[in-house]
Amino acid sequence: MNKAIFLVLILLVSSFVFAAQGSDNSQTNSNQDDEVGNNVISTNEQTNNAGDVIQFRNTNEVRSMMQERQQTMNQEMSGLNEKQQKVYQNQNQVRLAVHALLSMENMTGGIGKNVSAIARQFNNSVMSTIRAEEKIQTRSGLARFFAGGDETTATELESEVEQNQLRIQQLTQLRTECQCDQEVKDLMQEQIQLMTQEQTRLKELAQQEKKSKGLFDWS
Repeated sequence: MNKAIFLVLILLVSSFVFAAQGSDNSQTNSNQDDEVGNNVISTNEQTNNAGDVIQFRNTNEVRSMMQERQQTMNQEMSGLNEKQQKVYQNQNQVRLAVHALLSMENMTGGIGKNVSAIARQFNNSVMSTIRAEEKIQTRSGLARFFAGGDETTATELESEVEQNQLRIQQLTQLRTECQCDQEVKDLMQEQIQLMTQEQTRLKELAQQEKKSKGLFDWS
């Protein structure tokens, strides 16, 4: 009898946890959309009054822009909570690489437009990976205890990483084909390395989330 009561209590608690988690996720997603809109899209590209991406003449100008962008991103993070700051701190490196590649279009010769196109694809992906990582990082302890990790979100994150790895391969090939100065090639390689490192981190995060098992996770 005592065992039966215990099982009923466990089921009631788990139902409450899952319901609460669903409500939290809905609210979190709404907040995430606001954060992404304010903190990613608003600094998507450095543009002039005509709305065109500003193109720089040399790598020194690009590096100076990147320093300014880093400061702006740090200021943006000041209004986020600790877990969100951790997410943005890592993924901002890809955003920064996107800015750099976009601003180098005129410096990379015939491959410039292709590089910019891939950079914009990366920017769209960053918005998705930020949302996914925030869902994982903010998953409640009770939900994780009973149900384990968020396998659905982890799978979505892995899918984004796989696509980004293909984009990195394309960027690497374009860099090889670039008829440009070595300084420009070196700067491109730095951005490719930043993107590669971040995809490795995200892949490991997704794998760890899938390995996180809960009380009712018997799979």
